[in-house]
Amino acid sequence: MPHKLSNLRTPVPSDIDIAQAAAPLPISQIAAEAGILPDELELYGKSKAKVHLSVRDRLKDAPNGKYIVVTAITPTPLGEGKTTTTVGLSQALGAHLGKKVFTCIRQPSQGPTFGIKGGAAGGGYSQIVPMEEFNLHLTGDIHAIIAANNLLAAAIDARMFHESTTDDVALFDRLTPAGKDGSRRFSPIMLRRVKKLGITKTDPNELTPAERSRFARLDIDPDTITWRRVVDTNDRMLRQITIGQGPEEKGATRVTGFDIAVASEIMAILALTTSLADMKERFGRMVIGSSRAGEPVTADDIGVTGALMVLMKDAIMPNLMQTIEGTPAFVHAGPFANIAHGNSSIVADQIALKLAGADGYVLTEAGFGADMGMEKFFNIKCRYSGLTPDCVVLVATIRALKMHGGGPKVVAGKPLAQAYTQENLDLLEKGCSNLVRHIGNARNFGIPVVVAVNRFKDDTPAEMELVRQLSKAAGAEDAVVSNHWAEGGAGALELATAVVATCEKPRKFKFLYPLEMSIKEKIETIAREMYSAGAVEYSPEAEKKIEVYTRQGFDKLPICMAKTHLSISHDPNLKGAPSGFTVPVRDIRASVGAGFLYPLLGTMATMPGLSTRPGYYDIDLDTETGRIIGLS
Repeated sequence: MPHKLSNLRTPVPSDIDIAQAAAPLPISQIAAEAGILPDELELYGKSKAKVHLSVRDRLKDAPNGKYIVVTAITPTPLGEGKTTTTVGLSQALGAHLGKKVFTCIRQPSQGPTFGIKGGAAGGGYSQIVPMEEFNLHLTGDIHAIIAANNLLAAAIDARMFHESTTDDVALFDRLTPAGKDGSRRFSPIMLRRVKKLGITKTDPNELTPAERSRFARLDIDPDTITWRRVVDTNDRMLRQITIGQGPEEKGATRVTGFDIAVASEIMAILALTTSLADMKERFGRMVIGSSRAGEPVTADDIGVTGALMVLMKDAIMPNLMQTIEGTPAFVHAGPFANIAHGNSSIVADQIALKLAGADGYVLTEAGFGADMGMEKFFNIKCRYSGLTPDCVVLVATIRALKMHGGGPKVVAGKPLAQAYTQENLDLLEKGCSNLVRHIGNARNFGIPVVVAVNRFKDDTPAEMELVRQLSKAAGAEDAVVSNHWAEGGAGALELATAVVATCEKPRKFKFLYPLEMSIKEKIETIAREMYSAGAVEYSPEAEKKIEVYTRQGFDKLPICMAKTHLSISHDPNLKGAPSGFTVPVRDIRASVGAGFLYPLLGTMATMPGLSTRPGYYDIDLDTETGRIIGLS
């Protein structure tokens, strides 16, 4: 049962000290109070569990709760506390206002956890617990993604190797070996390829030599392969590698590389799928490259879709945890927020909305600033889920707004400049242009906005009041200062009250663009309407990809812009609310299984690197007690 915190300490201890001092309720009790039946739960110890999708089917006729997306202004490299705000707001709604509430957030990658950012369970007295389990292996979903992703990578290279050393007759014979009686059969996945080729025969022996050749030889063009291996560690030395150097590979070398695990398309699919059947279809149509004839080659063509499903069958179930004040939380999926859509899973939101019911609330968090996670939440996630939100919570900090007003550079690991620790209303007012732009962008989707000012210790009453006034003048329904980091749900009570009231306001949700628009029209609409760009410029490579994807029939997919999160624009150095700039599209890539195209606006690092002093220096295990130390 949700419970208010007592004995809050001042100064606020470290995140891990707070988390380890908490006494989480048994997860079976959290599930029962949320309305989840025992046979709908798969326990992973005492503090976490997976929830079967069958609960959604059981409650299919139940009304949905109110749906709230939590986003933010353009952040500093330190982050502005979206997850902390999401958790604190959940605790205020559940433990203090007595509302039925669910929190839906992403699972973090091990890369940032041991790198520079630390964990992602929230902070202070607004956390998901146990935070150690949240930030580390959880229930193994990311491990399943790594296994599935790398199985497909191995299958691609194996297929190319065998095609290069085998003629068509022998290749077909090996793919459909004859039994002792001379009979052959296609496996179910092979029949999907046969159908795709327009061949109506189901007996391999009936295929003509030409049909056998078409079936057996994918003829993948190595220069078009986009599928890379993944690992969940920041390992810069794997960004580009050469494979196939062993003597038995007979010179079949190829330059490729590794991405961080959460950048895998399989992760993006996990977040956007709605069922096992839907996930199988999405896996099957993942495009790994093209044939030399220019036709897309898919996971179905490789023959690996069923095996991917076996590896991912449990990962589709959302992970149930709890906040430090005992409100339920789904932690599920964690797609990279630069090149993917940066939102937690659709199935978690769908289940939560049914469990919350008509009088309840579901908070879902969108990664990075509103120009990134929120735009993709609306235009991609809402398209595939069929859900529309009732309210946008836009998180802002005085620190970030001062940076956008021209304040000194904010660098992780270095002390803040004096401008951020002393009152400066002029600097703050200039920086509020960023906040005003994001409020307008959210309202353009037809959804009312509440601004949550995440309070830091150096913020002054005058500064906080100025942000409140400018927010409301820009069209926000309300703007509330929240102190949930130091006070838990009690510190977000005013914010919770504002959100409850705002969820009753009129809304008229609309997408930013129709899917029928051309690829360029969709890109230019986002650049113009979300970023206030003056023009879009395409490289020759991008122009080529637009032609290829249009010819291959992928032009009706939504767009997932891959750009910096440190500016509304493509340029991380442009702070505040820039306008009139030209957006350069360097390349465009396809995540056909996930269901979007992603233009690259500049260079996107899909494998982070470790700094000189990574976070792992502070992380240790007390071998006497088994207690984890230093995780943040």
